[in-house]
Amino acid sequence: MFGSSGSLPLYIFLAEVCVVTLSTMRTIFVARGMKILAPLLGMFEVSIWLFAIGEVMKHLNDWHCSAAFAGGFTLGNFLGILLEEKLAIGSVGVHMITHRDASQLIEALRAADYGVTRIEAEGATGPVHVVYTVIKRKELERVLTIARRFHPNMFYSVDDLHSAAAGVAPLARRRWGGLVPSLSKLQRAM
Repeated sequence: MFGSSGSLPLYIFLAEVCVVTLSTMRTIFVARGMKILAPLLGMFEVSIWLFAIGEVMKHLNDWHCSAAFAGGFTLGNFLGILLEEKLAIGSVGVHMITHRDASQLIEALRAADYGVTRIEAEGATGPVHVVYTVIKRKELERVLTIARRFHPNMFYSVDDLHSAAAGVAPLARRRWGGLVPSLSKLQRAM
């Protein structure tokens, strides 16, 4: 089937890279509640895995096949994580905590079209301001840059969100560059 047994480990390696990359993405899609995409990826994942493990089991006496399977697993994990970072799917909640007056930080975030909630709280060493915003993961570095400009050593935490509703959030940036009017502009015009 493969022409020569020398190429079989390569096929096993590539198959396992695909399997584990798909598995990582499927797990992320499940966590994000993507009910259609997650099972679809699962179908491809298990189909490819059956091929890879079947070939390894048929060639148990060939350590190259087992090593290729293990190597594919390793690279697949790395690629899955890398791909997930690049896609930056979903939303996150960002808590920024500072002892300083947070007014300038809040103004800067609002000027950048982020919805912000301020909470007065008590920290370990006294009163603090907690500034909270929910954003798309793709926007995280932009928000953290604004926060670092305000206070370079400010404590912050980032939490994945499964879902969020209502509130103020930045409008999705469109590929069409303004050819289609935004929903908020249409509502203001009414």
